[in-house]
Amino acid sequence: MNFSLTQMPVRNTKPRKEGVNMVMDTGLSLEQAKLFVENAIPHVDMIKLGFGTSFVTPKLREKIEVYQAANIPVYFGGTLFEAFLIRNQFDDYVALCKDYKIDYIEVSDGSITIPHAEKCGFIEKIASFATVLSEVGSKDAEHIIPPYKWIELMRGELNAGATYVIAEAREAGNVGIYRGSGEVREGLVQEILTQIPGEKILWEAPQKAQQLYFIQLLGANVNLGNISPTEVIALEAMRVGLRGDTFSLFLDK
Repeated sequence: MNFSLTQMPVRNTKPRKEGVNMVMDTGLSLEQAKLFVENAIPHVDMIKLGFGTSFVTPKLREKIEVYQAANIPVYFGGTLFEAFLIRNQFDDYVALCKDYKIDYIEVSDGSITIPHAEKCGFIEKIASFATVLSEVGSKDAEHIIPPYKWIELMRGELNAGATYVIAEAREAGNVGIYRGSGEVREGLVQEILTQIPGEKILWEAPQKAQQLYFIQLLGANVNLGNISPTEVIALEAMRVGLRGDTFSLFLDK
């Protein structure tokens, strides 16, 4: 940090397993990626190349190498995994990840239907050679999953070898753990937390109000994902009580 302040929350430092920021890159250019890394590296724990953007991103290998050179794990979006899977190209996907030296892999079923036992089988296979982030929740706003099912799915995927389970929200933050308006399904979140350890959940929270909710609920070291590259510094300030929304959160009462 640039100077000293008292009454600051203890913020886990990198490399950290709790309090991570997962940033979603949906199309930064190579030069933008370099500038982003220069500016935000202390606050970025992993970068997701959103949905299927990797397929059409110019200079993909060079951009991935920029992130890897900064020791930031980078991985392909879960939608790309599903695109390979539905075409019966799972082995091709694994080979692709190895070719790009990608050692974080997202396993999701938000756009296609995969029997849960089969999904857990993929997690188990991948966990033998990579870190697995397993996404739970549908991208279909009409598909409402009851809380007990979220818990059952999350528990099963952690047991299969996932390092984190991702609570689905899409890049807009309007499905899964959120209503269409972006409002948090608070009852769902709190019920999940009665059974699943918070440090094992990566909450997708692209909107400021969503980030604020989880910081107020779980503190400065909550895991947050789908953060815009332009919002990382602002989020970090909010995490430590240096934004109006959280200004009083960590002060001595």
